[in-house]
Amino acid sequence: MTTALADAPIVGRPTRDGGQSDVARRILDAAAPRFYLEGIRAVSADAVMAEAGVTKVTFYRHFPTKDHLVEAYLETVAAAERHAVTAWRAEHAGDPTAVLSAYADQLAAQVCGGAFRGCPFLNAAAEYPDTAHPVRAVAERHRQWLRDVAESLVAELGLPEPRSIAVQLVMLRDGAMATGAGVEPAEVGRALRRAGRAVLRP
Repeated sequence: MTTALADAPIVGRPTRDGGQSDVARRILDAAAPRFYLEGIRAVSADAVMAEAGVTKVTFYRHFPTKDHLVEAYLETVAAAERHAVTAWRAEHAGDPTAVLSAYADQLAAQVCGGAFRGCPFLNAAAEYPDTAHPVRAVAERHRQWLRDVAESLVAELGLPEPRSIAVQLVMLRDGAMATGAGVEPAEVGRALRRAGRAVLRP
């Protein structure tokens, strides 16, 4: 795990993809914290090359453009969140409320951290306003996954209109990411669970 992202949200923690070469992972490890902490547009390909200690030829062999690297960055952080949610669903099989609570607690701890800079996918969407851009497409796919998994958990609870409720839960998640700084993690967690219960109330 990249140390600089220790306090970042679940989705800000890159995973190790066994399909990537060691060099590609080194480049990605160099890029990920800088993209997250400084902003994608602010970090040049040359800066990533210097950080990773690779030549231009090596960089472009693995990532034909900087945007390809950005896509890989977002895909790895998306995989981290999917892995975490899958693990909670396995641990709390048949108890969607416990899964949602686990997510709320983990998110609360992270959004109050000093290295927190918001949701990487919302950040990327803001930096890539063209909805047809491949980077924006990666961000939107993950946002769709968030709504889908929330809808699945709500459906397990047997509530009506699970899609509408899922959208509200994702809105709560996004709101917590905008509010966490300067608030105690326990309070953020309590607020998230309290708001979540209100949304889930039949």
